[in-house]
Amino acid sequence: MTTADQGVRLQKVLAKAGIASRRAAEDLIVAGRVSVDGSVVRELGRRVDPDTAVIHVDGERIQVRDDLVYLAMNKPRGVHTTMSDEQGRPCVGDYVAGRGERLFHVGRLDADTEGLLLLTNDGDLAHKLMHPSFHVPKTYLAEVDGTVARGLGKRLRAGVRLEDGPVKVDEFRIKDTRPGRTLVEIVLHEGRKHIVRRLLAEVGHPVRNLVRTAVGEVYLGNTKPGRLRALTQAEIGSLYRAVGE
Repeated sequence: MTTADQGVRLQKVLAKAGIASRRAAEDLIVAGRVSVDGSVVRELGRRVDPDTAVIHVDGERIQVRDDLVYLAMNKPRGVHTTMSDEQGRPCVGDYVAGRGERLFHVGRLDADTEGLLLLTNDGDLAHKLMHPSFHVPKTYLAEVDGTVARGLGKRLRAGVRLEDGPVKVDEFRIKDTRPGRTLVEIVLHEGRKHIVRRLLAEVGHPVRNLVRTAVGEVYLGNTKPGRLRALTQAEIGSLYRAVGE
């Protein structure tokens, strides 16, 4: 059997991945909108190995492996970001204990922080998402003490020195103000421990409540605390794009 005879037809792989119906997938291929391992494919007879092929549609990486899982969780406050806890405290692992895959969390949220946490068994992508060199942005909503001056955003974008080095934000917005409190949105690609809390405390606005609302282009949305959902192909593709794949 030759290499050309092995594998699964490309249009079938695309249809199984939920990209389009078999017929619509064939149209995508003929139109030159699909590439495999860096080369555009136009022939309908092309077969691929779903376990090894790197497939893009309209430039977006498509995950077609059945064994890879990508989940978004709304981590509740008080839950520790570990897959097991020797002290018996509530942890992320409790929420996926019944699943067959060996999942792990992408980065961390401290116990007092709630919001978006990604879980996967795709170790390569997870490593890149966590590595600071890829500059994947994380978005947070923070309720802080005091009234925030309009000039604070400029200061944070310029950079603030902490005990373990300088940090600067990518974006900063004041979302709401109440007596003695302000709701702010921060976007940064830093991943150091307690970085948002330490940064805001350093500029005189200790955090009361903190929620991560996005990682790259994956958003928390209306996912309820303690619930999980599977990422869409578009969301998975956006994560690959964020790390340059």
